[in-house]
Amino acid sequence: MPAPAIAADAPGFTIDRAAHAIRFVRDFAASPDAVFTAWTTPESLRLWWDAGGDPLSRCEIDLRIGGKFVFVSPSHAHMAFTGTYKRIEPPHLLEFEAMDALGRVMLADHDGGTRMTVEIVCRSDEHLDDYIRLGVANGTSMTLDNLVAHLA
Repeated sequence: MPAPAIAADAPGFTIDRAAHAIRFVRDFAASPDAVFTAWTTPESLRLWWDAGGDPLSRCEIDLRIGGKFVFVSPSHAHMAFTGTYKRIEPPHLLEFEAMDALGRVMLADHDGGTRMTVEIVCRSDEHLDDYIRLGVANGTSMTLDNLVAHLA
């Protein structure tokens, strides 16, 4: 069964069924270094990660291959977002596993700033549909909008 439609307030969003991926694109006036730092330092990430805009109540980052991260939103204290870093290539690539999916943050120079592409790669079409039903696309879009505002 196909996934439900994504809300119109999820800009820069595509679904790649062949790759079982959800993809988001955002542009920043900031450098790739600044965007990478926002993704990899607790002091910065805790300010923008929560889709609702609240600072995280817990933000731990062990930034190394095999290192873990833990992000806890005050509104969902019982549901920590945890994962493991798989590839780290500052300032252009950050790859991690979380929620049985592969997350990939790709940063490229673009018009004097940065174009960020975020991919969530699922195991199957069914897994992808589960992510969409859970609201991951809309929640991630809101979170990335928070990052845009944070770096403005």
